[in-house]
Amino acid sequence: MNLRLKLSAAFAIVAAMAFAADPLDAVDTLIGGSYRGHTFPGATCPFSLVQVSPDTGLCDWDHCSGYVWDDPCIYGFSQTHLSGTGCPDLEDVRLLPFTDDFHSPDPRTWRLAKDFRTERGRPGYYTVAFTNAGVKVELTATPRVGVHRYTYSAGKPVKLLVDLQWVNASDMSGAVVEFSNRLDAAQNAIVGGRRTHAWLRRSVFWKVVFDRPWTSARLLPKSDPQEKGERWVLEFAPGAPLVTKAAISTVDEDGAAKNYAAEAEGKSFEEIRDAARTRWRTLLGRFEVPGATDEQCTTFYTALYHLFIQPNDIADVDGRYRGGDAKVATAKDGAYYTGFSLWDTFRAVHPFYTIAVPERVNGFVNSMLDHYRALGFLPVGPHFGWESYYMIGNHAVPVIVDAYKKGFCGFDADLAFEAVTNSLTVTHADPFGRRKIKEDWHLYDRHGYYPCDKIIGESVSRTLECCFDDWCAAEFCQALARGDEAFFRRRANYWKNVFDQESGFMRGKDSDGRWRFPFNPFRFGGYDADTAYDYTEGNAFQYTWHVLHDPKGLIEAMGGRPSFVQKLNFLFVQPERTDGMGFVGDVTGLIGQYAHGNEPSHHVAYLYTLAGHPRRTADLVRNVCERFYGAKPGGLCGNDDCGQMSAWYVFAAMGFYPFNPCGGDYVLGAPQLPEVRVALPGGKTFRVVARNLSRLNKYVESVKLNGNVLEGAVIRHADIVAGGEIVFEMER
Repeated sequence: MNLRLKLSAAFAIVAAMAFAADPLDAVDTLIGGSYRGHTFPGATCPFSLVQVSPDTGLCDWDHCSGYVWDDPCIYGFSQTHLSGTGCPDLEDVRLLPFTDDFHSPDPRTWRLAKDFRTERGRPGYYTVAFTNAGVKVELTATPRVGVHRYTYSAGKPVKLLVDLQWVNASDMSGAVVEFSNRLDAAQNAIVGGRRTHAWLRRSVFWKVVFDRPWTSARLLPKSDPQEKGERWVLEFAPGAPLVTKAAISTVDEDGAAKNYAAEAEGKSFEEIRDAARTRWRTLLGRFEVPGATDEQCTTFYTALYHLFIQPNDIADVDGRYRGGDAKVATAKDGAYYTGFSLWDTFRAVHPFYTIAVPERVNGFVNSMLDHYRALGFLPVGPHFGWESYYMIGNHAVPVIVDAYKKGFCGFDADLAFEAVTNSLTVTHADPFGRRKIKEDWHLYDRHGYYPCDKIIGESVSRTLECCFDDWCAAEFCQALARGDEAFFRRRANYWKNVFDQESGFMRGKDSDGRWRFPFNPFRFGGYDADTAYDYTEGNAFQYTWHVLHDPKGLIEAMGGRPSFVQKLNFLFVQPERTDGMGFVGDVTGLIGQYAHGNEPSHHVAYLYTLAGHPRRTADLVRNVCERFYGAKPGGLCGNDDCGQMSAWYVFAAMGFYPFNPCGGDYVLGAPQLPEVRVALPGGKTFRVVARNLSRLNKYVESVKLNGNVLEGAVIRHADIVAGGEIVFEMER
């Protein structure tokens, strides 16, 4: 039995024995579906290819996941969705059950009114009814098959729109560039595939199987001459609910057929739903929160749920997948993970996985190395197998080095070292001819920073984030006793070259060494071509603190602890405004100029602890948890970004946070729940206790680890995974 299977078996036993309450009852998948959370409410399995969910809007930034809870209508239910991202795509094989014909001849506009009273979402199951349309919808899923059950009112026609052109893209008509499809002669299956060019360029294939043959099939006329995909209206004999199973593959039609046969053929809706819920119960059952209120339970377990949606294993049941080079390969261990939103998730999501799902960490790293084999560099932001290059830095580096330093050894360390060092020193060509604007190592090393007059934008942010990757590479060199550690150590100090002592901010600098002038610390940079300014989705107030690997050096650069704390206080009392350039929709959840709705601020509250002011950390953590997280659709103040917003909350609730997400130190904060228990491999449990915690008792008086006073401001990863107990004595 391999390590992953052993760990899975051990976890299943522990979860079943120790944590008997059903955590699925606490999860509400509608959370994050309103405001700017960008999550979807539909059915999926942990870390899976398929996410079958409602689509409530056409492509725009608000509908990156296809869904906004406040929308009154649903366009249909497609099989693939992104969770919490800031860019839209996916939504393959749209299905819309209906009874009465629509007035509009354009099926792109066909939608039905949602009955808000009936909408429910739980792990592995979603249901909603249409107001006055006579249809109840239920969704569940296997890892590779979306399963639908439609109950039509008695006496109503049983009709279904099958839309194979639909995609979450601004140019829906032109997004499908290749297409094939055929209706099975038995009139109970549709098989085909397509290639789409939208945010991502990807291939998807399907086998859609109905539980009875259709009685008529009508091919609809194209809504636009550019369209290559087809739309069909199928009609079925009335009677029992119509069950539809849509298997998906990135490889070919044969892959979709194999996925259907292995996971869904001959199985009832109830069997598939119960299996999905068992997967979720086993995983979520690794955590227990005794003493938490109902609202706290829902917020906590829904955060865990969002964390376990991705990364997504897109390999077929035979291990084949389509990688970043668009070629078909076979995963050595049967899994190939994508959906790595690494600019977001390196900060807290991946450190969390090393605690919560250690059996998957080697698989995540191996998939990153497979990406390196295919493209010559580590992933930046791949989804559905396609590299998007959509953010800055190469934050697969800290994920890999963190795993190695924590003792994960189920990957080729030699290849990992090659991948890390090459990705940070070689300017790579894109095999599809796209321009990679996020790296220019010659420019970076020539100046010791990215000059603001030589690149399009984001010069300060790119410098700061590359510095951290360089520090991680130096740590890898040290751990393996090879490579040019001194080179990467020197680079890791480049942050000092963009710190302006006079203004006290990280500030743009041109190629002649002159500070950007005029300088406005409130002025925001957007993203990529949307900005000619120096910060990525932020401003100088937010990025000045982005020295994850050297907080001591940052404190010294600002004149020592007293002046550092004064400057940090200044951040939180600024006006809550955005002086914009480009798109700043991600800059939300403001406390002064602290922006919790976007990732560069997520470590900032813990700087107070490192500067000797832990009570201020406690104040801010409580404030953020109460204001920006909640058990309602609008319960997230910003994009969940593949779990990063959720990971922040889970760590905050437990009382520590991976300030430096590479290497295994967690900075102490202030727990928000009376107790958290985490099941670990081998029957061990790590228990967090906040003794005397209350609304007023939010400050930490003392901390003990396994009965001994814990000195300092951190707890080590090794202490957590060894099992035991950390007790916070709380005071007012």
